[in-house]
Amino acid sequence: MMPIPVDLPTIWAFIITFAIFAYVVMDGFDLGIGILFPLFAPGQQRDRAMNSIAPVWDGNETWLVLGGSGLMAAFPVAYGIILSALYTPIIAMLLALIFRGVAFEFRWRDASHRPFWDFAFALGSFVAALAQGITLGGLLQGIAVRDRTYAGGWWDWLSPFSVLVGVSLVCGYALLGATWLIMKSDGVLQARCQRLALRLGIGTIVGMAAVSAATPFLSNDYATRWFAWPQVLFTAQVPLLVAIASVAFFFALRQRRDYWPFLIALALFALGLTGLGISLYPYVVPRAVTLWDAASPSASLGFMLVGAVIMVPIILAYTSYAYWVFRGKTGHEGYH
Repeated sequence: MMPIPVDLPTIWAFIITFAIFAYVVMDGFDLGIGILFPLFAPGQQRDRAMNSIAPVWDGNETWLVLGGSGLMAAFPVAYGIILSALYTPIIAMLLALIFRGVAFEFRWRDASHRPFWDFAFALGSFVAALAQGITLGGLLQGIAVRDRTYAGGWWDWLSPFSVLVGVSLVCGYALLGATWLIMKSDGVLQARCQRLALRLGIGTIVGMAAVSAATPFLSNDYATRWFAWPQVLFTAQVPLLVAIASVAFFFALRQRRDYWPFLIALALFALGLTGLGISLYPYVVPRAVTLWDAASPSASLGFMLVGAVIMVPIILAYTSYAYWVFRGKTGHEGYH
């Protein structure tokens, strides 16, 4: 195993990783609800699904801002390379997030055009999730770099692998959405989501397996990190834990549990992020730029760390309070 030094670039890498995971956890389930939206009956089912995320959905994207701005400030070289290489899917993601945000608000205020806004909400959610997955796949498959700048073409990000990651993430977000609604609803909507969660759970696990199987073939570096002796003794625990979590997920679903399917789905995402970290570390741009090559000066990282130490706990506190206040099952009356 490669030792992990405790220095400012590594600390900032963990902060950004935490922000990304928080975003995936919190915005993932509301994107998932948007992806599933066309499968819910117009009226009370859709209204209840929307109301389950209405108090928290816009605050969830705080973590996306923290991750993106943290990458720009802490690792500006990597930020410039990644944005140049993945400009198209990132812009598609941002436009889709704006589109779904507008649709979210307008479906309540403009009831005469609610079917259009429902479609816009679903489409924006799907495109945002797909673009995020394609962005991740484009990064993981490698970016052409020369003299610390992007040296590839306009469409290098588009490949069968990046599309595979994109589709898998759409399925995973939809799973989070379905399990969130199992937790937040009852009756017909809950039963519908339990059936959806079964299929989406199978799809997500198959997607994780396919991405995991394809990743070592992208580069010999990935294969070495996963299969070289003796670190394979550590890395083998990740797929083992995924298998255990998968069995636990289907057991919880069969037992009609309210909370456990969602919590186990989060565990699957955490294990996926752990696998991503194993594949990438110590690179921030795979096989091209390490954390230390891309990092800002130590004085800048230290100055920003003071702000992060203050602000991240505040964000966690008010986010936790919001979720606590709006705990429990939701109704179908609109939030105004």
